[in-house]
Amino acid sequence: MIVISNPIAIANEINTIHALFEEGMELFHVRKPNYSETEIKDFVATIGLEYSQKLVLHSHHHLAEDLGINRIHFTEKARTNPIRVSNPDRIISTSIHSINEFNSLSNHYEYAFLSPVFSSISKENYAPKTDLFEEIKKRTNFNTQLVALGGVSAANVKQTLEKGFDAIALLGTIWNSEKPIKNFILCQQIVHSF
Repeated sequence: MIVISNPIAIANEINTIHALFEEGMELFHVRKPNYSETEIKDFVATIGLEYSQKLVLHSHHHLAEDLGINRIHFTEKARTNPIRVSNPDRIISTSIHSINEFNSLSNHYEYAFLSPVFSSISKENYAPKTDLFEEIKKRTNFNTQLVALGGVSAANVKQTLEKGFDAIALLGTIWNSEKPIKNFILCQQIVHSF
């Protein structure tokens, strides 16, 4: 189960991130699209370098080595304009919006976010254009994990995993909630029981 950062700074963000790690968060995607290099460095340092192996950088990939981060994420746009990855042992992920895109990914990607699966909790008017549960029946790529993103919450985790996704990613159910840790634990319990 993956958690993605809120794109902008919010109150108690670092405390929430630390609490999520304490509850067993495996991977945390640092997705701050408008942050400068300095802001990314400061954000990661504030999280704590002891968590660097559980962090995934979405931007300023060249900082990964200095920050002790071995995971980077390519947006769809960055994937079509590949950035040279200097470390062949680096773990990479990406974002896609159709099963055809997913099926055509190279084996270099450990996992890919397919979104939106449900109507987004964090983005207004961002909903699936097609039934992705029908779409993923056309899956031919089994080298890359397929991760559901977009509107994922405790109410639909079981359905999501039963219908063919390998894992889930949480964003709005964490950051657009007054009870982010409770929501995380509920989703985690469902994932572990699956």
